[in-house]
Amino acid sequence: MGFAPLTFTGVSTYSADFQKILERTVAIASQPITQLQAEQTRIFQQKTLSTGLQTVVSGLASAVGALSDLGTSKALSGSSSNSSKVSIGTVTANNPASYTISEITSVARASSATSSGFADSTTTPASATGTVKLTFNGTEHTVALGPTENNLTGLRDKINNLGAGVTASILTTGTGATPYYLSITSNTSGEKPIALVDDPTGAATNLLATTDNGANANFKINGVAVSKSSNLINDVVNGVTFSIAATTSVGETVTLSLGSSRSTLASRLQSFVSAYNEVLTNTDSQIGESAGLLTGDLLVREAKDALRDVAGYEGTGNIKSLAQLGVSFGSDGKASFDSTTFDALSDSLIQDSFTFLGSATTGFGSLESRLEQLSDPITGLIAVQNTKYDESDRRISARVDELADRLSALQRSTAERLQTVDALLGSLEAQQTIIDASYKSVQLGIYGKNQG
Repeated sequence: MGFAPLTFTGVSTYSADFQKILERTVAIASQPITQLQAEQTRIFQQKTLSTGLQTVVSGLASAVGALSDLGTSKALSGSSSNSSKVSIGTVTANNPASYTISEITSVARASSATSSGFADSTTTPASATGTVKLTFNGTEHTVALGPTENNLTGLRDKINNLGAGVTASILTTGTGATPYYLSITSNTSGEKPIALVDDPTGAATNLLATTDNGANANFKINGVAVSKSSNLINDVVNGVTFSIAATTSVGETVTLSLGSSRSTLASRLQSFVSAYNEVLTNTDSQIGESAGLLTGDLLVREAKDALRDVAGYEGTGNIKSLAQLGVSFGSDGKASFDSTTFDALSDSLIQDSFTFLGSATTGFGSLESRLEQLSDPITGLIAVQNTKYDESDRRISARVDELADRLSALQRSTAERLQTVDALLGSLEAQQTIIDASYKSVQLGIYGKNQG
């Protein structure tokens, strides 16, 4: 914050000098404030730099974590030999495998039913007795219709209020003597019969003209028969979700294959290289002749140590280093990815690379926690340092406010004292002017002229 001195207004010829005295007094007293403000600026810049370091280290930790995920999942992805009939979805399995889907005789669909036609949806009685029984998937529900409810609209509303797992609606053809129909549809797919009977304990009249009991998805997987009420199958193969979309012809099969994706591994290695180089560039900017405000800081040293741990990690299996996966480090310390080296890896070595990558707690992936010791937004070293920067900033702000109050008081008191002196000098100057005028008047009276 700047601190402008008061403008001194006086009556003596020394007013300009008093203004300079006031400005000089304020300038000298402002020096501690200026120094503290410079310190605040430095702290702000240091926090900005450390936050930037936190961001790139966090990015590297995420890149290492993404590689450790592949170490666990073996970069498995799924494919279908005929996705128009069986499509593969989420894959969380961690071993390559192949599954044969055959004899898809039906695709899951919801059951539905439609009543006979009615002349009107609000006046024509829906029931002869006012009592109707709905049966859905073996569960019975009794519907009692009052005098004002005994119509298609009332029956529809009563069914929808049951919470029976079906939805009733009214269809209107707009033609003929009976254009109104009650339609009941299952809320979920699967073979779930629907029945609607009027006067269930008496005439037991069937109110439905057409019914479709729905169907389960029926198929075989590796020769084992499976029947599911949904086309989304997520509980047959552990770690694999797939969907049945269409039936197969006689003898037709669909193969679901789980295999390690080379492209996924290559992509994450490239992301790792980019993240590593961002940390390297950030830390190098704080070292040397043109170093920034974090030069010599513990955070920079720790980040450099973490980079050395990452670049120099050695495994114990057939893949012992990042170099074998195509990741190398130049004389300038920067990482690079050689796709030619990576593409030359055999399928066996690709599997070995997952052992090298490990998991969140083993192998190369365990280095994620090493990096998070720096980058964790709550407990990381950088977060702790940023908290200290904030504390210092608040402490300095409080001190600046205190000194500013003192300076304001000093300015006022100095201005008041100078004002008093200026007023006195102004009075003396006025008296001198009167004396000079009187003296000249006397001279004029005695000599007829003013004497030099």
